[in-house]
Amino acid sequence: MQNHLKNELHNVLSGKSEVRFGALIQAIADYLEIGTQTSSTSQNDKYFKKEETKKLIEYISQKNLWIEIDTSMYVSEGAEQKVYLKNTEKVLKLNDSIYYTSWKDYFYNLLLHNYFFPDTAYNLKGFTKDNDVLYAVVEQSFVSITRRTDLNRVKAFLNQNGFKNNRNNDDYNPELGIILEDLHDENVLTKNEVLYFIDTVFFLTEIFWITEK
Repeated sequence: MQNHLKNELHNVLSGKSEVRFGALIQAIADYLEIGTQTSSTSQNDKYFKKEETKKLIEYISQKNLWIEIDTSMYVSEGAEQKVYLKNTEKVLKLNDSIYYTSWKDYFYNLLLHNYFFPDTAYNLKGFTKDNDVLYAVVEQSFVSITRRTDLNRVKAFLNQNGFKNNRNNDDYNPELGIILEDLHDENVLTKNEVLYFIDTVFFLTEIFWITEK
């Protein structure tokens, strides 16, 4: 069962299978050579990402993916992103992929999130720059909370789906080789007793890329 799921996820990341709002993300990931594994730690990560960013900017310009952000709709920001209201139902999130050693890994994260949590899927709308920093702009449904999230419920839900809590709010699925981090009560919201994962941080390990023949 887990191996079937892993193959299904491989197809999503490679663009062979559809996922909600996945077409543009898959196209960009493919442009950044999606067929390879996550960026090697043996590489000079800063240099690698700098060169990758140049390549991404070329693609953005070719495809007219630059967009303007209404800064008056600013809501908040954290280490990884800035949040703006779009309307009463949607928010825009600007992410500079700071948690990832490559942009490709960030796009993998978006695709994985959209696969596992389609109710809060990220819709990549384009890109923008602020102080010469490149940001991906994603649209997401606004979730109006009805109660504070019980993290024990989050852990139980993830455990049922093969993810084991290894420290604080970080989880790991040993069969899939997927790490899911930062699941505190501001990133998982509760509305009418339903959990909504709005900000996820997925990482792929080498195990993810190993498939049974």
